[in-house]
Amino acid sequence: MIRVALRGIRAHFVRFGMAVLAVALGVAFVAGTYSLRAVLASTFDAIVDSSYSAQAYVRGADMVVGMDGTTGSAGSVHAPIPASLVDTVREVDGVDRAYADHGGTLVLVGKDGTAVTTSGAPTLGVALARDDTVVRVTDGDYAVGPDQIVLEESTAERAGLTTGDRTKIILQGDILDVTVVGLAHFDATMAGALLIGLDPEVAAAAYSPDGTVSTISVYAEPGVSETQLRDALAQTLAASSAEGAAQAEVVTGDSMREEQSEAIGSMLGFIQVFLLVFAGVSLFVGGFLIANTFSMSVRERMREFALLRAIGASPSQVFASILGQALVIGVLGSAVGIGLGIGIAAGLSALLAGMGMEMGGAVALTADTVVISLVVGTVVSLVAAAIPARRAALTAPVEAMRAEAPSEKGLRVRTAIGAVLTLAGIGGVVYASLARTADGLVVDGAPTMLGIGAVTLVVGMLVLAPVLARWVVPVLAAPFAAWGKPLGGLARGNVVRNPRRTASTAGALMIGMVLVSASGVLAASTTASIGSVIESDLKADLIVQSMEGDLPRQAADAMAAAPSVDTLDVADYGVTFASGTTTPQFVFSAEPSLWERSIDVTVEDGELASFERGEALALKPAAKSNGWEVGDVVTLGAEQGVTTGAGGTQVRIGAIIDSQAFGGAMFVPRDVYEQVVRPELSGIAVAFATAADGFTQDQLRADLVEIVKPYFVISVMDAEEMVNALADQVNMMLTVIYALLGLSVLIAVLGIVNTLALSIIERTREVALLRAVGLGRLQLSSMVAIESVLTALFGTILGVAVGVGIATALPAVFKDEGMTQLVVPWGTLGGMVVLAAVVGLVAAVWPSIRAARMPVLDGLAAE
Repeated sequence: MIRVALRGIRAHFVRFGMAVLAVALGVAFVAGTYSLRAVLASTFDAIVDSSYSAQAYVRGADMVVGMDGTTGSAGSVHAPIPASLVDTVREVDGVDRAYADHGGTLVLVGKDGTAVTTSGAPTLGVALARDDTVVRVTDGDYAVGPDQIVLEESTAERAGLTTGDRTKIILQGDILDVTVVGLAHFDATMAGALLIGLDPEVAAAAYSPDGTVSTISVYAEPGVSETQLRDALAQTLAASSAEGAAQAEVVTGDSMREEQSEAIGSMLGFIQVFLLVFAGVSLFVGGFLIANTFSMSVRERMREFALLRAIGASPSQVFASILGQALVIGVLGSAVGIGLGIGIAAGLSALLAGMGMEMGGAVALTADTVVISLVVGTVVSLVAAAIPARRAALTAPVEAMRAEAPSEKGLRVRTAIGAVLTLAGIGGVVYASLARTADGLVVDGAPTMLGIGAVTLVVGMLVLAPVLARWVVPVLAAPFAAWGKPLGGLARGNVVRNPRRTASTAGALMIGMVLVSASGVLAASTTASIGSVIESDLKADLIVQSMEGDLPRQAADAMAAAPSVDTLDVADYGVTFASGTTTPQFVFSAEPSLWERSIDVTVEDGELASFERGEALALKPAAKSNGWEVGDVVTLGAEQGVTTGAGGTQVRIGAIIDSQAFGGAMFVPRDVYEQVVRPELSGIAVAFATAADGFTQDQLRADLVEIVKPYFVISVMDAEEMVNALADQVNMMLTVIYALLGLSVLIAVLGIVNTLALSIIERTREVALLRAVGLGRLQLSSMVAIESVLTALFGTILGVAVGVGIATALPAVFKDEGMTQLVVPWGTLGGMVVLAAVVGLVAAVWPSIRAARMPVLDGLAAE
């Protein structure tokens, strides 16, 4: 039976080649994802190894809230320690040298006079000492004083600067004129980050104004191991009376590097999961193609299987021969997919490099990537072929000799199952959109129920699709039947004749279109919701924000003093811990005038006047997730959930407010804010400006633009411009999603090509008879093209309808998160339908040519 299976592949090489290609495309995404993650991991591991090259590190023993220097997000970090501890550390036996690690972000102005931006990676300023081995000056000299800097080599290249050039940096809000006095080398690829070396005293004054640092790097003398150095440091600090020594701990360099690599690994894990979701969609769609290929192959070869059974082959042998073909397809497709995956990973690496995030090292295969890809591709192929193989094995030889007609009983059972699943899915979606608590909030399980309902609805529609095809396709074919006689009628009959095959082919396209249409509705609704909030809630004339996140306080003071400014309301933000929570919370502080004259807020409970009495205003989403109510007392700043530290400041919640302009925990009065947020974790989030009497909005804008111009990264926008900027961000993400879903649509197109080609093989005698009675080659090709267009339109319309139906529940489910508007982009969806027709025409090219070139006499002689 093995030889039978292999002969079947050789005899129908093109047919099985399409299935191999489907597996390859799905596996390519899996292999590419793992390969890209391996490149990212090796790049960041090299950065970690180079950045943390010391043999030991001294840091705070307690955990506090802060900004993680590795991931750039708020989280639990080790408490800062006094920088003065470095003097004690340097006196320990076995210590060669030690540095207090001063560093942070800044803005670098390039040769062209604009800020040098990155693709999300930070621009870092670091203290650069002459005996530092991590960053070594290779050209010029080290920075001395506040008017000199050293640029890492790739940073200098991106900025267009070199030794001797004059430029500017914005350091903690101060604009400094500086000279590039040297270029430095960093052993690892910077992965898009920019690195600027500063005079250690300048860095200490800028980044450690309170005299504390996150770590002290300690380098050992030759012959001293990391463990020996750690123990010696720990012993000295335990016996020392120096400030902060008792609260410090010592870890080896290996331990520090392992911690940082794990933190980066968790961050990269999100990227991997994100890409693997689309890989799963592609594999699922590819499974349709494989299953369709085997279903049609089995149907065509039923007499062959009957003869095998008649001469003694058992059902298990027939089953095994078909699965053997699926195994070959799975292995070959996976092997090709691994090669394509390497290409995808290399292409993504090149794309990232073009965006300024250059990877270190070439894309290479790992054993895990090969094994996972082979297993995934093979299992998908075997599962997809199992049902057709079972059907072939269990069909009696005598029954298999007869011409097959679609089973009405089978369709009735399928209709019942599909109807139940579809109704259950619709019920889940409706329940999720209507479920509310007694106080009108969305119930906690609504998003989960929406996901379950959506999946059930899609599965139900896939099961119900053959029945729908009998009703929907004739409607879609009506224009073709009316205007393209007799070709339209013939094509309609061919598509409807086998509804299972049509549904399976269109189902693959339907899945992709469900995701595409739902994403389009989500993006349009999100943009409209944001725009509605900004336009309705904004009272001020202009909004001022920084691309770096924090608005320099010096810039805010300068704007407030401008003659054209009547009022300038600023909102400070910072991170701290709140009692009852285990994750950092963003808190805001502002004067009561913020919502009186700059933005509107909706009071859900309590009263705004409580803020002036020293009480907090909790934002609605945070209040819901944390269970806060008016009158509750929350302790801020005591690090609950991270360490058992005492202290903190208690604040009573005076009101629950809803404001889509701010996403965080609460607003607190200024005195409370200053007690619970450390200065290095605080900044100005946004400023709202209103024009003074006698000045127009355009005059106000001109004055503000002139004031913030030296800072290079500050934007002055009105409501419309803010909406457009946010819409651009949403659309950029939507473009990425469309590109990733494009692979599943490509596989679905291959499914249409494959189905048409196999359908023509099945109808060889019919095609030959049509030619014999006078149907021309062009007419035959047109008939096949209409079949393809009808199949593509059926799958697309079904997918768009389901996707839009699911997406209509999103505003109701995510109302508390700010999605208040439902917008269906009918123009985009209509374009998808038109594109489906084009896709159908393209998919029909090869099968129609093959049908037109078929010799008439050979076709009439076919059995």
